[in-house]
Amino acid sequence: MDQLLYLLPVLACPIGMGLMMWFMMRSRQSNAGQPPHTTPAAPTAEQEQELARLRKEVEALRGESAPKTDLRKDRTP
Repeated sequence: MDQLLYLLPVLACPIGMGLMMWFMMRSRQSNAGQPPHTTPAAPTAEQEQELARLRKEVEALRGESAPKTDLRKDRTP
């Protein structure tokens, strides 16, 4: 009986690892029946308008942040 108690900790690791692998394989097989990821739906007219407005705003901000003159041209080597 004492020898059995010494074997329990030694066997706990491989048995636990086997159980974890088994559970992981089961979850993978249950997810296999699900449909694959679908592509997003086409944007609505409201979303298209918002996207156009945001693009205009980004272009306006880029225009404001652009330097008026290129300072590198003024330098002499």
